[in-house]
Amino acid sequence: MRIKYDKEADAIYISFSDAPYAYGKDLDNERRIDYDANGEPRGVELLCVSEGVITNDLPHRGEIERLLEKHNIKLFA
Repeated sequence: MRIKYDKEADAIYISFSDAPYAYGKDLDNERRIDYDANGEPRGVELLCVSEGVITNDLPHRGEIERLLEKHNIKLFA
């Protein structure tokens, strides 16, 4: 699992795999899940992270929460 932070966009992208992108699904205005051709989550885009992140409905939620806490990102469950 890799994390990439874009300070200017106030966004984080968390990659689960290197599988090619097939399609994405917006959970809301701040959260998007990207999928590979097999329908497996390949990454998550989180916007407005300085305000905190809602983690329910995210794949690999526990791992994501640990990663975000490590980077001092506020979590909302």
